[in-house]
Amino acid sequence: MSNRTALIQRDTSETKIRLQLTIDGRGESNVRTKIPFFDHMLTLFARHSLVDLEVQTDGDIEVDFHHTVEDTGIALGQAFAQALGDKKGIRRYGWAYVPMDETLSRAVIDFSGRPFLDFRTPEGIGAAGAFPFTLVEEFMRAFSAKAACNLHLELLYGRDAHHLAEAAFKSLAKAVDLACQIDPRVQGVPSTKGTL
Repeated sequence: MSNRTALIQRDTSETKIRLQLTIDGRGESNVRTKIPFFDHMLTLFARHSLVDLEVQTDGDIEVDFHHTVEDTGIALGQAFAQALGDKKGIRRYGWAYVPMDETLSRAVIDFSGRPFLDFRTPEGIGAAGAFPFTLVEEFMRAFSAKAACNLHLELLYGRDAHHLAEAAFKSLAKAVDLACQIDPRVQGVPSTKGTL
């Protein structure tokens, strides 16, 4: 297995990001985005996907959290695209159901080279503390666009915004873990086209 790692540095007028990813990790992380709830989500993403992840984001959170969350999603997607390389030998598809108390989330992912997000939630979800729940979708959209993956993420039911967000990130993590695994039966790229 090759060294599936990536280092992304992304500087704009709104955010400055340094993100390091090791796909074949142990779930270790060091995340600092200046948004404690978002740090929690990225930390549990690393733990449950078993990637090693370092994130340092300095964003214009005095405006709001949107740029920091979206741009970190962009950087994480870029890191997966880079670290997966030609995708030889990967399972490609991953899926997971994750419960979180009253909440159930389902994530299905395909590292197909085609970006697409379908994100479905119950109506009227408020904020998780100071963190608007709508930013979960913004993160997932940015991630799927730059990772060039199909991502279908549905929160099947739930009430608590914290639980809903946490279940979403955990189900993404478990689906990503499965999809990125090397399957020794896969010869070359898992596509009849010969490329992903």
